[in-house]
Amino acid sequence: MQRNFAALMCAAAVATSALLAACTPMGMDASKTVVMFDGKSIANWSQIGDANWRVADGMIQADKGNGFLVTKESYGNFYMTAEFWSDTETNSGIFIRLSNPSTITAVNSYEVNIFDKRPNQAFGTGAIVGVAEVSPMPWAAGRWNTMEIIARGPSLTVSMNGVRTVNGAYDARHARGPIALQHGAGGIKFRNLQITPL
Repeated sequence: MQRNFAALMCAAAVATSALLAACTPMGMDASKTVVMFDGKSIANWSQIGDANWRVADGMIQADKGNGFLVTKESYGNFYMTAEFWSDTETNSGIFIRLSNPSTITAVNSYEVNIFDKRPNQAFGTGAIVGVAEVSPMPWAAGRWNTMEIIARGPSLTVSMNGVRTVNGAYDARHARGPIALQHGAGGIKFRNLQITPL
């Protein structure tokens, strides 16, 4: 029985590794990976709005107010990974290639959504709002999830927990810009934020 359990666990680990590898861009140079959050400080981020962003237990967290944390660096082509935890009322997202980092919308950037209760589920969690629908929408609330975003020219790909939710959507409006984390409602936590230029 123990041997069978160990074999199952090993098979699951291999399958998970294979799924994550399938989402990783070919030719990516891992030596260029940048840690966007060190688990201690958000000094490298600019705050927009009145969300109560803070660092606790090695995580970026917010549960009140409305606003964003914005990177001070701009990114064009990249592979980004982020782990997040949300609750059932969370309205959040990762905004990429911001055209105007002081006024952030899903029109002047790409919003990779984290919003399980969005009225239009087609653009809920795992979708790119106004650009690429998700079907079926993955349910994120109440657990840790891993989001992967690939932006290469006008091609945009999103995966959640190793499963593609947006597969090579094409949109050429925004080529480069900062990245923002959103708090709109509920509770959101982020950790293990990394980005690799492509």
